Amino acid sequence: MDYTAGTVLYDLDGTAARCALSRATVKRHVGYLRELGALAWVRHGSRRNLRLPGRPYAGTATIYAATIPYVYDRAHGNRTEGQGFGARVVGVPVPPVHASAADGSGRRVREPQSLAARPRKPVVEVDGMLKDTRRRRARPRNLSRPSNPPPRSPLQVAADIRIAAQVRPHVPWTQGEGLRRLAYALRPLIDQGLDAHDIAAELTSWWITWRPARPAAYITAQLRGRAADAPHKDLLAEAAHPHAAGPTHNPAWQAWLRQRATAAELREPQRTDDDRRHARLYGWDRWAEVAEHYATDPDDALDLYGTRLCGYAVKRASDGWARR
Repeated sequence: MDYTAGTVLYDLDGTAARCALSRATVKRHVGYLRELGALAWVRHGSRRNLRLPGRPYAGTATIYAATIPYVYDRAHGNRTEGQGFGARVVGVPVPPVHASAADGSGRRVREPQSLAARPRKPVVEVDGMLKDTRRRRARPRNLSRPSNPPPRSPLQVAADIRIAAQVRPHVPWTQGEGLRRLAYALRPLIDQGLDAHDIAAELTSWWITWRPARPAAYITAQLRGRAADAPHKDLLAEAAHPHAAGPTHNPAWQAWLRQRATAAELREPQRTDDDRRHARLYGWDRWAEVAEHYATDPDDALDLYGTRLCGYAVKRASDGWARR
């Protein structure tokens, strides 16, 4: 290494022996230094024998120059003279010295880098009654969380799906939605005791002349908006008629609605294994009916006819539509 000129001979074997590394590792790290800009190629070596006295073989080594990238000197304000790897630093900016008694940064002792896994917490330094730490974001103490609806039993979910299957044919803009999502969106109306015809009339009264991309999400948003506006309407109604009471607020009326819903669930016959066996045995000839049932209520059709028969019916129905 010539420290005056800043050049170094590329002695691959000697460097590998001194650093106890392999030749491949030395080559790789030299490549890193060249990409970084810390080494510049000056002269390429040669394998030609120079025939020096006392040495059986002597080739020409590659010469590199140790350099500092120009952007580094420019960022630190260093003044250089010359070009390329022959440039030299002729001026270094002097940092300003603060001799203030309140500022103890000049007497601050630098600590060595910690090898612990967890870094140390910064110490709050006060200078002029101001802290150098960031202020925490103010958070509200009481976070309003949406209340989850009470869980529903499997029988109630099945009843909701049956009501949604009856509502969907009567409301055109809901026919592109699945039964499960539609039933979930109609739960507030079902909980009010409305049957399928009442729910269809309620949705039709909205006078929607377009088809929403997600009908279930649109219904949920509309019902939430109406529920938010309901307290204001109730206050106006009480101010206009202080002694009037709606029929839906009557406890007897609510009890009768719950009793009617329970009776409707009990009147519906429960499906048995004999019903499933009979439907799966004689449903192959009535594949059109099976396909229509699957299009209306997929879960109920799979429970009654099975996966194989439903797949066959849907395939036959799709082939029939393709021929048309």
